[in-house]
Amino acid sequence: MDIYLKYILIGLTIALPIGAITVEMIKQGLKNGFIHGWAVGLGGMTIDLTLIVVLYFGGASVLSLPYIQIPLWLIGAGFLGYLGYDSIRNADKDITPADSKTQKSFFATYRNGLLVAISPGNLVFWVSVFGAVLASSYDTRQQGGFVIAACGILSGILAHDIVLLSIVSVTRKVMSRQAIKIVSIIAGLLLIGFALYFVYEFVLALMPYLRS
Repeated sequence: MDIYLKYILIGLTIALPIGAITVEMIKQGLKNGFIHGWAVGLGGMTIDLTLIVVLYFGGASVLSLPYIQIPLWLIGAGFLGYLGYDSIRNADKDITPADSKTQKSFFATYRNGLLVAISPGNLVFWVSVFGAVLASSYDTRQQGGFVIAACGILSGILAHDIVLLSIVSVTRKVMSRQAIKIVSIIAGLLLIGFALYFVYEFVLALMPYLRS
C-alpha cells in the first residue's frame, strides 16, 4: 500500500504540468464534453501502459538506444504539428453545445491521445522513473512491486484527468461558442509550439552524429 500511495503521488505530480496531452484534453473537453476529453487521456494512458509492459519484459535497454529515441522526436513533431494545424483550421467546427449530444466519434479523440503521447519525452520518463523498480522486478520475490508502482502512477494520472475534465465540463457550460473557438486556436498554437520544440530536440540529438 505504501508503494501504491507513493506512486499515485508521482503520477499526479507528472500529470500536473501543462503538456501536449493536457492541451488536447482541455480542447476536446470544451468542444465535445467530458467523455471526449477523457478519451484523449485514455489514449495517452494506453501508450503509458504499453511502455510499462515493454519495460517489464526487458525493453528498457532498447528504448534507451539513440537510434530508437531520435527518430521519435521527428515523428512526435509531425503528429503534434498535424493536430495543431487541424485544431486551428477546424476551430469553429465540431463544437457541441453543452445541452446537446456530440456527433464526434469517441475513437477519433482517443486516436488523438495516442498520437500526442508518442514522444521520446514519454519514453525517457518511463525508463527513468521505473529504472530502480525494474531492477528489483527481476527478483521473483519482488515482481509485484513493479506492478503496484505502475498501477499507482496510472491511478494518479487518471485522478488528475478526471478532476481536470470535471472543471472543464463546468466551465464549458458558461462559455460561448466564440470563446471555445479562441481556446481551440490557442490550443492549436500550443501544439505547434510543442512540435517545433520536438524538432529542436531532434536537431540537438542528431548534431553529434553529423559532426563525427
